[in-house]
Amino acid sequence: MKVTVNTFKEAKANNKKVTMITAYDYSTAKLIDESGIDSILVGDSLGNVMLGYEDTISVTMEDMIHHGAAVARGAKNALVVVDMPFMSYQTSVYDAVVNAGRLMKEARANAVKLEGGAEVCPQIKAITDAGIPVCAHLGLTPQSINAFGGFKVQGKTEMAARKLIEDAKAVEAAGAFAVVLECVPEKLATLVTNSIGIPTIGIGAGAGCDGQVLVYADAVGMFSDFTPKFVKKFANVGEMMKQAFADYDREVKEGTFPTAEQTYKIDESIIEKLY
Repeated sequence: MKVTVNTFKEAKANNKKVTMITAYDYSTAKLIDESGIDSILVGDSLGNVMLGYEDTISVTMEDMIHHGAAVARGAKNALVVVDMPFMSYQTSVYDAVVNAGRLMKEARANAVKLEGGAEVCPQIKAITDAGIPVCAHLGLTPQSINAFGGFKVQGKTEMAARKLIEDAKAVEAAGAFAVVLECVPEKLATLVTNSIGIPTIGIGAGAGCDGQVLVYADAVGMFSDFTPKFVKKFANVGEMMKQAFADYDREVKEGTFPTAEQTYKIDESIIEKLY
């Protein structure tokens, strides 16, 4: 059965955890969808994982549409949430609605995600008023990495903690159906979770959130450029892939691949006529 934003609301009401993980292509999305995970996030983290950027700033609307559409084709049950990239919504409410609409129409998203608190509430309200579900994102917001001065835990002072709580309440009031909390101390994230009526999706925010999200390449050991503290590797697929590639390379060079099992045949009488 297709997961919807109402599924998220019901999970919060019934104290059930929700799961979210990233994907950026059809094949991975299909595997995730078949695993039973509730939601697939087409994150602008594709800039790091798929395109090799140092951050998410360079990711474009075209990138998000291209990868989002591929994921949507592979996900039949999971809720597909697509990130709004840097400067696709900050410039104006009008731009925000237009670009959110593009992600729904061209990327076939079920919802969009944008970063920020009270300052983007006009955009959240306008997008939701247009019939587009919005997931908010607070705490460490990667698109603001230059303003933060690096990847740092957020909400560690009283002022910052109060603002995080206020921002969470603000995005809920603006119409967000869920909010991602990234790199937030566990007790603060739990307090935020208990202060609002929409689900919190944690990433580096502890077990007190209503759900969790991870970058899939981190979770299965395929991305080794940088591993945050909050990542758990549930498999080491990267090492398995490297070994498989090395075995392929060796067998081709040794002449042991392909064998008869991987080879097509033709009637010998036809070959004889060709000489």
